Amino acid sequence: MPGPRPYSDEEVEAAVQALAEPGRLEDAQRLVSGNAPQLQRILNQALEDSDWFGPTHVAEVRKAAGVEDPAQREVAVRTLIAEETRVSMLIGVAVGLELARLLDNPTED
Repeated sequence: MPGPRPYSDEEVEAAVQALAEPGRLEDAQRLVSGNAPQLQRILNQALEDSDWFGPTHVAEVRKAAGVEDPAQREVAVRTLIAEETRVSMLIGVAVGLELARLLDNPTED
């Protein structure tokens, strides 16, 4: 099965710029909202498969929550949340790309 065609940096940059246009994501958001439970299961499985919430992550949560200085604790917790958000977003993008590929080529699997 062939992989996705390679995109140039310019093509990716133009597509990312287009995503920033007002209203551009409304249809996609409706589609995602309608399929949120199934997509949540895929995200959860990907996080579990990567052991994202394994012992290392638990230790980092405890470390961030245990910082004594309130201002430093807030920074540590915000940093951890930002990292979790980035990982989830990257998985979401990967799922979206694969979903688009499967929708464009429904006989492939």
